[in-house]
Amino acid sequence: MHPDQPHPDPRLDVGAVSPARRWNYWLGGKDHFQVDRESGDRIAGAYPAIRTAAQEGRAFHNRTIRFLAREAGIRQFLDIGTGLPAPHNTHEVAQAIAPETRVVYVDNDPMVLAHARALLIGSEEGVTNYVDADLNEPAAILGAPEVAATLDLGEPVGILLYAVLHFIRDDEHARKVVTELLAAVPAGSYLVATNSTKDFVEPPVAAMYDQLLARGLVDAWPRDRDTFARFFDGLRMVEPGIVPISEWRPDAAGHPTPAEVSMYGAMAVK
Repeated sequence: MHPDQPHPDPRLDVGAVSPARRWNYWLGGKDHFQVDRESGDRIAGAYPAIRTAAQEGRAFHNRTIRFLAREAGIRQFLDIGTGLPAPHNTHEVAQAIAPETRVVYVDNDPMVLAHARALLIGSEEGVTNYVDADLNEPAAILGAPEVAATLDLGEPVGILLYAVLHFIRDDEHARKVVTELLAAVPAGSYLVATNSTKDFVEPPVAAMYDQLLARGLVDAWPRDRDTFARFFDGLRMVEPGIVPISEWRPDAAGHPTPAEVSMYGAMAVK
């Protein structure tokens, strides 16, 4: 390697599945390895609508960011578990409405961070920044110098947890993480979150997914509506409340059924 070239991140393991690269595969992107494609195909075998779910997840992201920037007046966002860059990233959607918007992306996947630094360039008026951290350690996120340099935690913040909570298996720990994040921001801040669910699928599909979980072949832990709702305890829900992501203020009358997305989404304000 040339001495002027950056050394690759030792955490970049091409033999281990990356949820971010797998999601990129389902979205039709190019930033994934064979192990990610194999994992993605395995999940698609148990749940054929997963690619639809990925596309609907992105559409939900876009609708919620537009609501927060346009209707709620939010001008700063903490996007945790951001994933690989794709069209209509958080800063692009928000800064198209309010160019002065500030966004901090958080992820601990080295490929995500490499892409983010190269591609996620904000508007001249706004700011984007990146934190190498894990959702499981909210104190490290909140205490990161990049957060302090970019966000004013004395003003409302949009905390974004798209398709990331279901990678925390323990419900109590996941709620503790959300509680700690919310405690660091003032009234008027918003929480947006999604989580996969088995509530809408047929029993054979649910049973097959449970088998994959038991064998360690999938890593997204589905939650039922009541369990998901507890993330929003003490907050005021934004209509229509907790719904399948395809039914949260859809742009068009025709949209996928709950079983075709199998993911809950919601937004609430502190």
